[in-house]
Amino acid sequence: MIHLKTPITNEQIESLRAGDTVSITGTIYTARDAAHKKLIEALERGEKLPIETNNTIIYYVGPTPAKPNEVIGSAGPTSSYRMDPYATKLMEKGIKITIGKGPRSEEFKHDLVKYKGVYLSAVGGAAALISKAIKKAEVVAYPELGPEAIHKLEVENFTAFVTYDSQGNDLLQEGINQFTNRK
Repeated sequence: MIHLKTPITNEQIESLRAGDTVSITGTIYTARDAAHKKLIEALERGEKLPIETNNTIIYYVGPTPAKPNEVIGSAGPTSSYRMDPYATKLMEKGIKITIGKGPRSEEFKHDLVKYKGVYLSAVGGAAALISKAIKKAEVVAYPELGPEAIHKLEVENFTAFVTYDSQGNDLLQEGINQFTNRK
């Protein structure tokens, strides 16, 4: 397990390899499809983005409302491929780490190498468990989007797996190759 504390440096990002397990402590932001669309529209209008972008971590999640005495409700990852049309422009602005679930496009993987980023996978189906790593949550942009608003999360020991690294390695493809080579 590799322990990372935000802000994560370029050197740390570039040292991560597909297959590594990471534990993140610090600040991460949430954003799903609707928030990504708004972020890109803001960039196209020449506006400053409502979140920090330098080596920022974006978690693709739309958390459920918090129950009494809870910081947040269930917070499981959503399918990441839906954010691919927006990813390059956000990487250009410095967002180098994203967390979600599932495969990404070839263009996205190419841009991870170009911009020296990583894609992490959180375990789908573990939403209630993941929410235990979230110690503080506040809406910081686009509250009109409800659960898809951008939240600033303070996390402690948020576990994820490096799926695609900045060198072009692909954990999903490695798994497929290992399976098909056993036959």
